[in-house]
This record gives sequence, structure tokens and C-alpha cells, in this order.
Amino acid sequence: MMEPRPLQFGLKTILAITAGVALFFAAGSWFGPAGYVGICMVTVLGTALFYPRLAIVERVVMCLIVAILVALLLPAQATNCTGRRRSQCTNNLKQIGLALHNYNSAYGCFPPVCTTDENGKPMHSWRVLILPFMEQRELYDRYDFNEPWNGPHNALLANEMPPVFRCPNDTANPGANTDYVAVVGPETIWQPDQSTTFRDIEDGSSSTIAVIEASGAGIHWMEPRDLPFAALAKRVNPKPGPGISSMHPGAVLAVFADGHTQSIDEGISLEQLKALFTKAGGEAIDDDF
Repeated sequence: MMEPRPLQFGLKTILAITAGVALFFAAGSWFGPAGYVGICMVTVLGTALFYPRLAIVERVVMCLIVAILVALLLPAQATNCTGRRRSQCTNNLKQIGLALHNYNSAYGCFPPVCTTDENGKPMHSWRVLILPFMEQRELYDRYDFNEPWNGPHNALLANEMPPVFRCPNDTANPGANTDYVAVVGPETIWQPDQSTTFRDIEDGSSSTIAVIEASGAGIHWMEPRDLPFAALAKRVNPKPGPGISSMHPGAVLAVFADGHTQSIDEGISLEQLKALFTKAGGEAIDDDF
């Protein structure tokens, strides 16, 4: 009776396992869940083709090694991916804040939340007005200010939303809706056909939010529509209905009038939330929000 062959894992096998784990995470990073499934299938087929003489026990041991490595590294990979997306969202808001400052440098004020026609009907959004100040001059030049934002010519630009207006975590976004909005009202820095200067922000530009996340609000990036001040009553991440909301768990991201970005905890009180949007309310604001 033949004695069972001892387990043998040479350099070739170790290198193959290492390469397989690396490919697993690379495929997941590139293609998401489909990449993970695909690389697992390739691994199984590769083992059968290139290691036909492996005993059942050796195959099981190889699978266990790979499973343990995946179990140890997958949470870190997921956290890293989430962190990258949050960082990109923060960078988007920084670019928007910089564009607002560049607009202010050119015109001496922030843009109005929208321009209106002679009857007061909203026509064009602040997001369109800042395009030249965020390396989108070519798109801005093709926009027709003589017709509404959704007129026949401008409708041709509807799907050309600059990536900076979309949070990478908002995977359900059809690609033309923005995740970043202004909060409109006489108390805030945003009003139709009226511009705000730094001098008007008596509460301080570092304590006044300029733009904040509103994922799922269904606002087209060119649409002259944002959130009214009354929407703050729903607090952060309201369920159901549109409001200040984010795809980042537990908080939303915002860029302040001075250009710095900060997360706003969803547990913030309504009083503090409103105070962060008023430009001259004189409210006391806690450092921790």
C-alpha cells in the first residue's frame, strides 16, 4: 500500500498564490464585484489546468490559504476604496470652492444662485456660471444664455456634466444629476439675481457653508434649482425625501465660503445646522459639528 505523498509547496506554488491574491484585489478594484467573481473562476480553472497532480488535500489547503488572505485583506481594501471615494468627493468640493473664489476675483462677488428672465423665472444655474473658472471654458462657450437651461440647444449639453459635480459614491446617479447644491434664502449667501460679497458674510467665511451635498435630490446639474432654506428642517440624511444628504455614512461633506471643506455630522442640531448657512445671523457655532 502506497504511503500518502507529503504536502509540497514549492516556490512556484507560493508565487502563484501571491499572484492570485494580487490579481483578486486588482480585479475587484477595476471591475467591482464582477471582478472578484471572475478572478475566482479563473483561479479555479487555472489550478485544474496547471496543477492537475495536486492531491485533494493540497487543493483544499491552497484554497484555505487564499481564503484566509482574502478575509484578512478584503476589509482593508474596502476601507481604502471608501476612503478614496470620500477623498475624491472632498476634492470635488474644493474645486467648486476654488471656482467660486475665482469668480469672486473676476467680478468682486459670488455668483447668484441663478439668473432669471424679466418675469422672475429661473434661467441659468450658478453651476453653469462658474464653468469658466473650473477649466470648462469650452463647455461654457457652447452654452446658450439666450434660451432656458433646458432649451433645444442647451438640451444637447445635458449629458456633459463635469465629473466635479458628482460624488463618486453616488453609483445610482444617472450621470446628469448633481450631488452638490446651494441652500437658498435671504439668510444665506445664495439668492436669485443677487450676488453676495465677502463683506456681506458677517458671520465669517470660515463659519458659513457655501455648497453642500444633496445626493438623491434629483437636481440636473444645469437646472437653476437648489435646496430652499426650509429644507434644513429635515436635518441631515432625511428619510424619506430630498434634503441635505450624502452617500458617506454618518455625515455629509461641505465646502465653506473661505474654501475649506469639512464633514457635517448627521447628528448636528437643527439650530447649529441653520447657523452654518446664515451669513449674518450672529449665532454661536460650536467647534465640533
